[in-house]
Amino acid sequence: MSTEMKDEFILETENLTKRFGGLVAVDHVTLKVKRNSMTMLMGPNGAGKSTFVNTCTGVLKPDEGKVIFNGMDITGWPPHKVYEAGFVRTFQIPMPFLKLTVLENVLAAMSHSGENPLKAPIKSLWIKEEEENVKRAFEILRKVGLEDMWDRESYKLGGGQLKMLEVSRALATGAKLIALDEPIGGVDPAYAGDILTYLSNLRKTWDVTFLLIEHRIDVALPFADYVYVMDRGKIISQGPPKDVENDPKVIEIYIG
Repeated sequence: MSTEMKDEFILETENLTKRFGGLVAVDHVTLKVKRNSMTMLMGPNGAGKSTFVNTCTGVLKPDEGKVIFNGMDITGWPPHKVYEAGFVRTFQIPMPFLKLTVLENVLAAMSHSGENPLKAPIKSLWIKEEEENVKRAFEILRKVGLEDMWDRESYKLGGGQLKMLEVSRALATGAKLIALDEPIGGVDPAYAGDILTYLSNLRKTWDVTFLLIEHRIDVALPFADYVYVMDRGKIISQGPPKDVENDPKVIEIYIG
């Protein structure tokens, strides 16, 4: 494979497999995510989507297969090392610091040399960096529609806004690939489209790729660049959204 082809994909899995006793939750999954794309991994509840992402990000150890991220073999890496490499995942239930403001939550996700006990007492060593971090945090909040809520304590946010705060915190770490577990799950349908629009715009204007794990095919599918569908641990369909939407195998698992 040429270097150009390798650079085209930020994430590749080869025959990734995860077993729990006799249950094969992820069954030899081969998947590729293009850089700066919005790729969706869809399927009914229990299909193995979250287990797949957990196995990619080191939460679970694979039994077989490989995970290649940004040209590096990260198979079996611990979660903190995957995170530091730029592959960040959020969870279905957002977990910000509820008593901190929106801005403080984003700043907390950024590295800051002022946290170094040797530098902390000398303000001149870190004040410029702090100013740059605040500027960058506001830029991120503008991109996700939370700029006007910067001084609001996060426990006062709605469910959809909390999910966007999680995205903001992931962006603040400098993530190259963000895996979002059901970003519109439990969100008011009127706001679900806004969330997906923000994400779609972000991947066009920011150096970031999104892997969305979803089961709400009706709302999410139009926003995808490419779609994989899982059922019972296997990839049963893949391709552009329209092709997947009309695939008889996909129609069967969703409609029966």
